[in-house]
Amino acid sequence: MARARLSSLRTTFTVSFAAVAAAVTVLVGFLSYDAAARLVRVDQQTVFEGVVQDLLDEVRRGPLSPADFAGAAADGGPRAELVRPSGTVVQVLGPDGAVVDRGRPPLPVDADDRPLAAGQVAGRLVEHRDVDVGDSDDVYRVATVSLGGGRGAVQVAQEFSGTEDLLRDLQQRTVLLVAAVVIAAGLFGWWLARRITSRLVRLAGAAEDVARTGRLGIQVPVAGYDEVARLGRSFDRMLGRLAQSEDDQRRLVQDAGHELRTPLTSLRTNISMLRRMDELPPAAREELVADLAQESRELTDLVNELVELAAGQSDTEPPRRVSVGDLADDVAVAARRRTGRAVTVRVSGDTVVDGRPAALQRAVSNLVENAAKFDRGGSEPIELVVTRARAGDTVRIEVLDRGPGIAQEDLDRVFDRFYRAADARSLPGSGLGLSIVREVAAAHGGEPFAGRREGGGSVTGFTVTATGGE
Repeated sequence: MARARLSSLRTTFTVSFAAVAAAVTVLVGFLSYDAAARLVRVDQQTVFEGVVQDLLDEVRRGPLSPADFAGAAADGGPRAELVRPSGTVVQVLGPDGAVVDRGRPPLPVDADDRPLAAGQVAGRLVEHRDVDVGDSDDVYRVATVSLGGGRGAVQVAQEFSGTEDLLRDLQQRTVLLVAAVVIAAGLFGWWLARRITSRLVRLAGAAEDVARTGRLGIQVPVAGYDEVARLGRSFDRMLGRLAQSEDDQRRLVQDAGHELRTPLTSLRTNISMLRRMDELPPAAREELVADLAQESRELTDLVNELVELAAGQSDTEPPRRVSVGDLADDVAVAARRRTGRAVTVRVSGDTVVDGRPAALQRAVSNLVENAAKFDRGGSEPIELVVTRARAGDTVRIEVLDRGPGIAQEDLDRVFDRFYRAADARSLPGSGLGLSIVREVAAAHGGEPFAGRREGGGSVTGFTVTATGGE
């Protein structure tokens, strides 16, 4: 169970969403920090270089002394121009390299700086990077510029450690922000995955319930109009059709068992009479043999029709283009040969449909044979009419006879399985022929119909959609 949870679609969505968000956030955070750090460092470097260049320009324009940069001249002298724009630290050296005006904080003076103080050329420069100043951990960049004529030198410095501290703080904040975004993305991904997969989880649960219990009547949760909703509706329709098929099979077995019981009981009784065959008079023997033959034929017909009905429910014959008019001609030829009755065919319009030829032929044949069985007088031919509806979307097949017709109370039940009208119970048959017609019509998107014919007789038939069956 734990492994199933770890590999669930919800977990996959959550981890994937969090991973993508983490990758994007880390990349954006790194690029943003790198760009900001570069910009800050370059800007500070540019400012310091500008201060040094200004100092060089001042020194080269005219002779200056250490007093011009001392603290007393800070408000109006050249020192003010150095300090004001950037907060630069300024320290003045005398001709011997000693500190004349100490900077705040004091700047270190090394062996490279003292020769500049005694130098004769103005504007000579020495730079020192990453210089530790005082007892603090602050790091400065220091530049020493000679005043020339052995008059001394001026040191300028700018703190860079503060900038690095700022960038380190920015880095920490960026890391914390990335972590927060990743956590938030994971939580949002979990919520989004739960929202997306909740219907899939319910659908999977319904499928598991069906597999575990075998019950096809389980309610399938369906909501929305997206792909998941379409899947749920398709699954629900599939379960409905399976349940209907299972119910049809159960009813078929029950009805078949009920119908088979009567001829089997009669056969068993007659077979038991065969043991006393010699004791029976000749007339009783002939009646017994005729009864056995009749029961055998009825039992054979019943089994054959049951097989046809079951085959019609699970027919795997692929649909193809078929002309119902030509099929009706073939059925009429076969019916004339088997029954000896006259069968006329009338075809009107284009009767080509997409359907299963064997099933359609079986249904039409059942209608014609049913008409021949009930129209025993045979004074008029049986009519087989195939027409296409004016709207052009259905083909209508109907059989007309001049038999006794169908009673009004039987019209709604003649296509029910094993149903036989009161005046038909003395005739051979099982009551399955018209039910096969109903099954074939339903499989081809149509429906059966029955009615009384004007002038006597009956009209039975079914329709087929011109665009084909299922």
